Amino acid sequence: MSDDSQPGPEDEFRDMLRQFLSGDSEIDPSKLVGAAGLPNDPAFMARLMSQLQAAVNRSGEGIDWSLATEQATGIASQSAVATQPAQVSSLEQAFHVAALWLDDVTFVAELTVEPRLMTRAEWATASMPVWSQLAEPVADSIADSLTGVLGEQAPEEMRDMLKGASQVMRSVGGALFAMQLGQVVGQLSTEVVSGGDVGIPLLDDQQAALIPQNVAAFGEGLDVEADQVQLYLAVRELAHARLFRHARWLRLHLISSIREFAQGISIDTSRLEELAVDFDPANPDQLREAMASGALIPPKTDEQLAALGRLETTLALIEGWVDVVTAQATARLPKSTAIAEMVRRRRAAGGPAESAFATLVGLELRPRRLREAAAMWQTITEAVGAEARDALWAHPDIVPGSDDIDDPKALVARLTSTEPALDDVDRAIEDLLNDVGDDRPREADDGTAEEPEH
Repeated sequence: MSDDSQPGPEDEFRDMLRQFLSGDSEIDPSKLVGAAGLPNDPAFMARLMSQLQAAVNRSGEGIDWSLATEQATGIASQSAVATQPAQVSSLEQAFHVAALWLDDVTFVAELTVEPRLMTRAEWATASMPVWSQLAEPVADSIADSLTGVLGEQAPEEMRDMLKGASQVMRSVGGALFAMQLGQVVGQLSTEVVSGGDVGIPLLDDQQAALIPQNVAAFGEGLDVEADQVQLYLAVRELAHARLFRHARWLRLHLISSIREFAQGISIDTSRLEELAVDFDPANPDQLREAMASGALIPPKTDEQLAALGRLETTLALIEGWVDVVTAQATARLPKSTAIAEMVRRRRAAGGPAESAFATLVGLELRPRRLREAAAMWQTITEAVGAEARDALWAHPDIVPGSDDIDDPKALVARLTSTEPALDDVDRAIEDLLNDVGDDRPREADDGTAEEPEH
């Protein structure tokens, strides 16, 4: 008789997880959910247990990010209000005027897709593909580390079972991570006012969008007419979307840089081991604190710090350019300065969802050198004009860098120089023609070796 009917380690582990998820275990699932920072209300618990049970039975590689989308849209819909027709008309008009004003101060490509007005849930759904791209490397690192640590810390009699069930563990761990990401994106959907509000291109190429409910909330704390707020935010959003349309290389470069940074994140396995040994399901505060504080992500390596510096420079250049062209385009708005100050304060303070994303992925969304980058773009504009300024986005090799932010006058000097710039090939040819740096003996007229001149 074949042994195929005998349950293997993976089947045993599935049965153990099913028992836990059905509530037949001594461990209370609600306490573990609370430790993971997820809400502990009955409706959410029922949905989560159902999704985790589906993850147990799921085969195949990768994380089911639809769980994140479902969680995010659920949160986004909880406090949603309908947009009134008058507000729709006003925002559509704001986009139309914003496009005309930007045409006067920029030389970047126009969008070929009409701007959208989105609900919070629509923003969460539309942005989730990019969020999941950014979070996936960290999710994989956590899953790998957790699988290894649990296998090492498990009792001897359970190790073979866990070793054979690593894919099941990864599926369940991935489901929990996806739910956490959904929490973050769902909360962000109640805070952001537009598609480009967090600085990275979250929506499809060429798409600009405003979230009417959040635009209205943004203006509530200001002594500014609603139509001025709408117009200012429409200009900012169109400027951001147009920049990524104009600089075709920028979107892929930015997302790839963030993923590269995230792929370098490793999980502190020693901290995980301590939690695995000391964890008390009846008192999950220790695990909650470790996850909320980012203690599982160790200090950044030198390579990561260098990658982070480059990434922050790119984000600062984008946001700084948007600030400068928005200020130019909205100069005729009576209270544009007050709105701009509100944008700066809001950006500096961030929000709880941004903090949660920083903990989850280890990346702050707000660049530190934004003011300096904006000052650089302003200096360039005054020195060489908007057309030459915007031409710097044509290729990654000519876009300003960190040194240019530090010393914009040197960049202006290069841009205004009448001497033709030499690339490496031109410089090498010129050196050969002038015998620059050639220390080899040259043959004299009489055939003897002649010492090089110094």
